[in-house]
Amino acid sequence: MESGDEEARRRLSRTPPRWATVAVLAFAGLCSSFMFTLVVPLQAELPELLHASREDTTWVVTITLLVAAVATPISGRLGDMYGKRRVVLVLLALLVAGSLIAAVAGSIVGVIIGRALQGAVTGVIPLGIAIMRDVLPPERLGTAVALMSATMGVGGALGMPIAAYLALHTDWHALFWLAAALGAVGLPLVALFVPGDVLRTAGRLDLLGAAGLALGLTGILLFVSRGAEWGWGAPLTLSCGIGGVIVLLLWGWYQLRATDPLLDLRVAARPAVLFTNIAAIGMGFALFSSNVTFPQMLELPVASGSGFGLDMMQAALIVMPAGLVMMVISPLSGWLERTIGPRPLFTGGTAAIVLAYVFVLLWSSEVWHILAANIFIGIGIGFTFAAMPMIIMRSVPAHETGASNGLNALFRSVGTSSASAVMGGVLAAMSTDFEGRAVPSREAFEVCFWLAIAAGVIALVLSLLIPKQPTGERHPSLPG
Repeated sequence: MESGDEEARRRLSRTPPRWATVAVLAFAGLCSSFMFTLVVPLQAELPELLHASREDTTWVVTITLLVAAVATPISGRLGDMYGKRRVVLVLLALLVAGSLIAAVAGSIVGVIIGRALQGAVTGVIPLGIAIMRDVLPPERLGTAVALMSATMGVGGALGMPIAAYLALHTDWHALFWLAAALGAVGLPLVALFVPGDVLRTAGRLDLLGAAGLALGLTGILLFVSRGAEWGWGAPLTLSCGIGGVIVLLLWGWYQLRATDPLLDLRVAARPAVLFTNIAAIGMGFALFSSNVTFPQMLELPVASGSGFGLDMMQAALIVMPAGLVMMVISPLSGWLERTIGPRPLFTGGTAAIVLAYVFVLLWSSEVWHILAANIFIGIGIGFTFAAMPMIIMRSVPAHETGASNGLNALFRSVGTSSASAVMGGVLAAMSTDFEGRAVPSREAFEVCFWLAIAAGVIALVLSLLIPKQPTGERHPSLPG
């Protein structure tokens, strides 16, 4: 019979190196965030490629956002119950399956189904953060979480030029073959280098709660993402928005009374969690505002008075450094989190974003102005995305980590989808005629920057309302 020391050594010998676990989870996060920009270079050509109307082809983008928002908190709860690594493997398998379906599809229906399955993989980021909490010592957790959080922006920023290159030089199906290959690489890596779970929550999946959340969120996100196209006062738009709110209110009432709720709303209502999640909407809005406005400014003709005349590849390369900055500063984010705490880090990040948009509002006559502002946005997003999970994890019990981080990711998704709809609506409404086609005016971009500043200021104020924990004091639910 083995002694206790021998058993401990045997288990330790089977444990993957921690650096490998962090690297593999970060790779999975990059694959996830890449799905959001995968088809962005193709948006203008999708009607011709898929032989469908522009209204129908917008679902190629919208469906991924909808599924991501719905699946993220649900996958977090499943991870808490059945094992986080197991759910990560399932989500990567769905990424591979969806990519293959879209790659071989001959119609828009197949592409939309494939893109829906791709959207589910977004849940690997909050699950990866929860896994890190389980396996890493406290002194390394902040840096690892900052790296994992950075992948939310890095994957999209790096993916944009890759997708643009493939769209320009290969058949459009190559984008989906690439996505399938990334998922296929991620599956064995997670199986080999991510350890099994040591913390699980007993109970059952609240199917009624999951269905209610999915229905309510779908209504809200349809209202936000399609309102400009359908008409904000149209019966269909109002039905989606009002119906979604009513369903979510009923869902909340039910969750407070369920024996095994999908999410413990009493935990989510704690001031630190509540203010962080509401501020996350502003951060998602600020991040995606730059993704919508900057590429258009860079690519519009100089003669229009609004743009710089760059091609798609050049614009993608100007936008890309923001993602690289997020990756590079992740060790600094981890050090700052340990030194001053996540709340001041969050406040500093929101302030950097506000200053970035003020800068581009005042100076946007040269390409380097856009580059500089985008780098500052990358710094701000890097700090805030690193701080939010740490604030959440200091405020919730260990068995709620996956679901609570999933809810935070959901709020960010609401912010990004809102930015897409609002910025698109402003740019469309404030367009001028240029050579027979409508292009956004200079004033339209200025309004967009003001809106992003407002979102950043609201997030900044909310960050100051988050209850402060003494420096060096770690919440008892954290390891160590």
